[in-house]
Amino acid sequence: APRCLMMSLTPSRGCLLDLPWEDILVPHILCHLPLQQLLSLQRVSKSFQSLIQLYLANMRCFDSSQIAPAIPRAAFVNLLKDNEVLQQLVLQNCSDWLTDRELLPVIGQNHHLHQIQLKGCAQLSRHALVAISLSCPNLRQLSLAHCEWVDSLSLRSLADHCKALEAVDLTACRQLKDEAICYLVQKCSRLKSLSLAVNANVGDVAVEEIAKSCPELEHLDLTGCLRVKNDSIRVLAEYCPKLRSLKVKHCHNVAESSLSILRSRGVELDVEPPLQRALVLLQDVVGFAPFINLQI
Repeated sequence: APRCLMMSLTPSRGCLLDLPWEDILVPHILCHLPLQQLLSLQRVSKSFQSLIQLYLANMRCFDSSQIAPAIPRAAFVNLLKDNEVLQQLVLQNCSDWLTDRELLPVIGQNHHLHQIQLKGCAQLSRHALVAISLSCPNLRQLSLAHCEWVDSLSLRSLADHCKALEAVDLTACRQLKDEAICYLVQKCSRLKSLSLAVNANVGDVAVEEIAKSCPELEHLDLTGCLRVKNDSIRVLAEYCPKLRSLKVKHCHNVAESSLSILRSRGVELDVEPPLQRALVLLQDVVGFAPFINLQI
C-alpha cells in the first residue's frame, strides 16, 4: 500500500499534497506509514521532501530499528535535528557510534519524553543520564540495560528529578550497589517494574527497601543477584500485594521456603517447585517421567 501511494499520488495529480499538511497528512496519513517508507518518499520531489521534514519535526515516536538494521550516525542527527515534541525514543543497533555528542542535543530539546530505550548503548556516559533527568520530568519508562556507565551519582540525579518513573531496567548496570537502588526507590515510589538482573552487588538491603517503598510493584527481575536471600523475598511478599512476576533464577540463596508464599498467591516465578524440577531432571536423564502417585 505505501508503494502504491508513492507511485500513484504524485504532485502532478494534485491530490495528496493538496490536502492540509499539518491537519491531515501528518497526523492522519503519514503516521501510518513505516519510517523507512517515509524516508523514501523524500526522493519523489522537493514538495515531498518538505512534507517529510515537517513530519519528522512533529514525530512523537522515534524507533531506530524501523529504519535499517543499523542506522548511520549522520542519519540519526539529521532526522531529529528539528524535533522538539518526541514522547518515545527507542535507540537500537546504534551502540557502535552513539555517544553523548549525538544524544544530548536530542534529549536537551525534547522535554516531553516519557519513554527512553538505551539498551546496550555502551559508549554513552553518566552525563547522558544526568541530561535525561534534567530534561525529562515526565519520564515513565527507562531502559539502561547493559549500560555499565550508569553510576550512583547519575542514578541519584534521575531519582531526584524523574519521580513519575514506572518502569526502569538496570540489567547489568554493575556499578550500582544497594545504596543507589535504595535511593532510587525511595524517590520513585510509583515503580511498577524494575530489573536489577545480573548485578552481584545487589542484595537484601536493596530488595527490602524496594518492597517497603514501592507498594505498586508488579514485576521484579533479580536474575543472577547472588547476594539476595530468603529474608528479603519474605519482605517482598509482605509489602508488595500487587506483585505479579518475580525472577530469581541463579539466586542460589533463595529457596522454596520463601518462594512458596508468593507461589501460593499466583505470582509468576521463573523457577519451578523442587518436585517438578526433580521430575524434569529425571526425564532429561532417563528419557521419561515415571508416574508418581502423589495421593498420600
